[in-house]
Amino acid sequence: MRIIFMGTPDFAVPALRALHAAGHDIACVYTQPPRPAGRGKQLRASPVQAAAEALGLTVRSPKSLKGADEQAEFAALNADVAVVAAYGLILPQAVLDAPVHGCLNIHASLLPRWRGAAPIHRAVMAGDVETGVTIMQMEAGLDTGPMLHKITVPIDRKTTGALTEELAALGAEAMVAVLSDLAAFPPEVQDDSAAIYAPKIDKAEAKIDWAQPAAVIERTVRALAPFPGAWFELGDERVKLLLAEVVEGSDPPGAVLDDDFTIACGEGAIRPLMLQRAGKPAMARADFLRGRAVAAGAILA
Repeated sequence: MRIIFMGTPDFAVPALRALHAAGHDIACVYTQPPRPAGRGKQLRASPVQAAAEALGLTVRSPKSLKGADEQAEFAALNADVAVVAAYGLILPQAVLDAPVHGCLNIHASLLPRWRGAAPIHRAVMAGDVETGVTIMQMEAGLDTGPMLHKITVPIDRKTTGALTEELAALGAEAMVAVLSDLAAFPPEVQDDSAAIYAPKIDKAEAKIDWAQPAAVIERTVRALAPFPGAWFELGDERVKLLLAEVVEGSDPPGAVLDDDFTIACGEGAIRPLMLQRAGKPAMARADFLRGRAVAAGAILA
């Protein structure tokens, strides 16, 4: 097929590479413009742009697709289909309609559950048993289009970071399968009554509320790892908690119960497994305590 690929972050890279390896004609790759990054705030190309250029593909990075000129350039590519994976820009109706088979999206949830910007984070945070990827025909609504294919995976105790990598690979596999035989994947209309919205993660959600039950805090920690990272205050220092386990314990929320850094929650307790101090690499609890001892009886904010 003649494909326009549209994506921006690391999540989209496996799909781009898989479609190229499958022998599809990738007419153009659309991605968001380079953004300032790093200490020097130098412009940095998106992961998709870097991958596309390494494959020798044509790249376009418009700030918007709302203009008539951009839409005309898009239509002039005469694509059979556009494949979209975390592109990050709204696609106007003229863009959705331009390819012969429209625009197909790799969405990182089992639609209609978790439509929106942060489906992986929200599935982990909610304690869902499973998640997956859905190949969906795009329309004007937010992740409301008919579904063509789903792949399901257990969440277990995976972080958002681990799930993102797993679902990116599965999404690539699913899209290659769908494009190999579109007729074998008839569209299924979503049940709107079962839809749940997955809003973007707000920075305020990252501060740990020790009054919450330990099970809720443990899920939140995994949901926000590695970014933005759940955090708490230890004295005058902000510390990220990247992985934790639920254990027994009872005391006022935020109280450190022992010298092994067991922390009381609103119900039960947690014990950190991986932490990160500002400007330092992530480290296991034992290594953290060697550099920053925390005595029993301390109160965390």
